[in-house]
Amino acid sequence: MGTSITLGEELPPEKNYTKQLQDLLGGADTVRNFGVSGATILKKGLLPYWTESAYKNALQLNPRIVVIELGTNDSKSVNWKYKSEFKSNYVEFVRSFQALPSKPIVYICKPTPAFKAAYEINPDIIKNEINPLIDEVARETNVQVIDLYTPLVSSDALFRDGIHPNAEGAKMIAEIVRKAIRPN
Repeated sequence: MGTSITLGEELPPEKNYTKQLQDLLGGADTVRNFGVSGATILKKGLLPYWTESAYKNALQLNPRIVVIELGTNDSKSVNWKYKSEFKSNYVEFVRSFQALPSKPIVYICKPTPAFKAAYEINPDIIKNEINPLIDEVARETNVQVIDLYTPLVSSDALFRDGIHPNAEGAKMIAEIVRKAIRPN
């Protein structure tokens, strides 16, 4: 689940990170893409993931593994004015999956770096506020963090507009996620 970064906005479908993750995993698991462009974890955000059919569909799938890539759009000033609710909204979101009958393993991602302030996304808020809060959410919910920020921090050439990965950037994201969910 995630934002336009997960969706693979403006990439051919076979080049988004979830498809490339599927290719890396082979047939052992089926990867589904529940990316929603502009989505926020904040319930009061401009486009709360909570109200999207992607969220309901992901819950109904009763998955074995859940990877959540949200937070980038929350950094927009229109959304971040509700920052005091970010952690509690994220904890509740994670717990909604932990409560499923399948008892999935849940991973939450630190957002990829924003290499410029495009689409009203604030790079400093992602780095200095959202990423530390994601660590707090992980501790409170006992889930693992997949750090998409640190390994990509010097990879601005892989982000076509400073926010969205190109095919090679999506491949790196897929490799990072694959290493986290299947370390061997």
